[in-house]
Amino acid sequence: VQLQASGGGLVQPGNSLKLSCAASTRIYTIGWFREAPGQDREWLSCFKFRDNSTYYNDDFKGRFSVSGDRARITVDLRIHTLKPEDTAKYYCAADSGGCASDWRIYQYWGQGTQVTVSS
Repeated sequence: VQLQASGGGLVQPGNSLKLSCAASTRIYTIGWFREAPGQDREWLSCFKFRDNSTYYNDDFKGRFSVSGDRARITVDLRIHTLKPEDTAKYYCAADSGGCASDWRIYQYWGQGTQVTVSS
């Protein structure tokens, strides 16, 4: 399984951004994580294709929303009201099992896309 994350860039505080993750083949779950320099990798959200269910880290619920397209095998992560502390590299990861917040469980990883929030 190959994953391609896209949509990152330089964004002003308060704006919104959509990140997309495209998988090369059908997969059960895609999760989103982020990692800022010097910080641990954080789980943000995940999407299960079988039933379109979504899960969120409570710390980010409300500003983050995730959606998936089973036909295109893509999962989008929308981040609203961006803050400078959202600056990080955002990764999507896929797994053949259920949604998990532990990044070590995911089998496949994309290369990540950088998001920088700055005025």
